[in-house]
Amino acid sequence: MVRVKICGITNLEDALAATQWGADALGFVFAPSSRQVTLKHAQSLIAQLPPFVLKVGVFVDSNLAMVQQVMSACGLDVAQLHGSENPDFCQALFPRVIKSFRVKDESTLALLPQYKVSAYLLDSYHPHLMGGSGQSFNWDIAKQATQYGPIILSGGLGPDNVRQAISKVTPYAVDVSSGVERSPGKKDHRKMRAFLRLCKEEN
Repeated sequence: MVRVKICGITNLEDALAATQWGADALGFVFAPSSRQVTLKHAQSLIAQLPPFVLKVGVFVDSNLAMVQQVMSACGLDVAQLHGSENPDFCQALFPRVIKSFRVKDESTLALLPQYKVSAYLLDSYHPHLMGGSGQSFNWDIAKQATQYGPIILSGGLGPDNVRQAISKVTPYAVDVSSGVERSPGKKDHRKMRAFLRLCKEEN
């Protein structure tokens, strides 16, 4: 069964609803974004989560010491890197690291084997946004990427297309943020519940 990460969590109501409806992981954004959380706020949210939920910190070109400090202070399980972090940076965090790649075309596939990470997150390319664009990309490329290791599919997913995406790509996990929001950082509970139900149904 595909795993599901709900990203861009900014409040306890959304966090608890996501876990109640079956989210396997929650993402907390520490990079400049409309969904960014402070260290103190993330600590408060994470302290109130039920057990067995993976806590993921999202970073963009932060220095290694800062990432490690935030992970320790918040009790994060995994760092998800969305910037230009190099293979050595990822190696220093292994195995608690996911590297995101913004897919323009098949040339992105050549980058994956250079990185020793627990999973590769494939997101849509956007000239200005590092994530949360709400745009999808060519899922055929994501399908090809599964030969390199666990793939987390992101970018433009929502209740209207996630079943199709899972069927086509058979990813390890899917990641959604803007596709289940009513405004940046605020989840639409109807959409989020529908998304999780569709992901968890037998394919």
